[in-house]
Amino acid sequence: MATLETIARRPWDHPVVSLNDVRMAHQRIAPSIVRTPTLHSITLSKLTGANIWLKFENLQFTAAYKERGALNKLSQLTPEEKARGVIAASAGNHAQGLAYHGARLGIPVTIVMPIPTPTVKVQQTEGHGAEVILFGERFDDAQAHALEIAATRGLVFVHPFDDPAIIAGQGTVALEMLEDVPQIDTLVIPIGGGGLISGCATAARGLRPEIDVVGVQAELYPSMYGFLNGVELPCEGDTLAEGIAVKHPGKITRELVRALIEDIVLVSERDLEKSVALLLQIEKTVVEGAGAAGLAALLAHPQRFAGRNVGIVLCGGNIDTRLLANVLLRDLARSGRLARLRIRLQDRPGALFNVARVFDEQKVNIIEIYHQRVFTTLPAKGLITDIECETRDAAHLDRLMAALDAAGYEASRVELA
Repeated sequence: MATLETIARRPWDHPVVSLNDVRMAHQRIAPSIVRTPTLHSITLSKLTGANIWLKFENLQFTAAYKERGALNKLSQLTPEEKARGVIAASAGNHAQGLAYHGARLGIPVTIVMPIPTPTVKVQQTEGHGAEVILFGERFDDAQAHALEIAATRGLVFVHPFDDPAIIAGQGTVALEMLEDVPQIDTLVIPIGGGGLISGCATAARGLRPEIDVVGVQAELYPSMYGFLNGVELPCEGDTLAEGIAVKHPGKITRELVRALIEDIVLVSERDLEKSVALLLQIEKTVVEGAGAAGLAALLAHPQRFAGRNVGIVLCGGNIDTRLLANVLLRDLARSGRLARLRIRLQDRPGALFNVARVFDEQKVNIIEIYHQRVFTTLPAKGLITDIECETRDAAHLDRLMAALDAAGYEASRVELA
């Protein structure tokens, strides 16, 4: 029987995961998942220079594609395995997908999560009927503990990405996209552990060997990028795309990626933030950081995709509301529609009134005012005033700055990182 080493010689017909495996997975799971739409985005196409189709996997019941692989795995368990139950280590979408479909099928599900996991994620997973065990400070600790429990209780361990059944289930995303929009010639797929891109590349290259499948990773976690390019790169930091913040890709997935994928691009945190904001503003859809990675790739590397028919997977929509609010406000600030100006004033009656009059003349809305008299290097009779304001666009803000300068005020913008 062929092994992983033979994949490179015949990449779209190998025994690890095949196009037929993906097709069979789709037959199993189709009645119980959402056939999410693949829709053309006119505005994003104009913005990027590519013809963009979006696959709205954030419309699954648990708001992520992870349901597909989880259900395919659960559907192939033996009756005895189903009775014993399954266990996984996850603090995100894999946990919810497994818990939801496990409860629906009457299969006991245990999830081990790191202790720092946000309470809302614990509650959501418990809400689907799963037993949640909090253990360790890091994901690796939780996974090691899950494997111990699996051995002790006789549970089936369900890996979030390094499992042929999981990979085949995730590949049904690409199967649906190419059925719905045959003219797609390029797929842009986020990469964490590699399950989604491995399954999608298997399906896409099996159907259309000439199709271009491009992976996307956050600059802070370029693990698969480093593997594909033969370099070791640091993987650390607080990324908006925590769903693809994986330090060590799977053994199976990295070999599939090496065989099927020619290119992985990296995207910055700023590109991810901008993409989350654009998808909400333009498409009126909420995505998490990982779900916005595909669009971020087109914003960061427009020449790579110019003129192509590009399919993007919005792979998840589970983002904390407070984090989403911060992302949107930061986007307003970067576009010039929201600004904090630092203005030097003299500490005397009418000083604030006079500077506010300039804002009024320029039709700029003042949101907040912060006075600082003590912690400043100015003389005792001087003060620093920070004024948060709302403008129509960057040109409007420039006119305000020019008016302040003309009125004799020393003003500067407080910039974002």
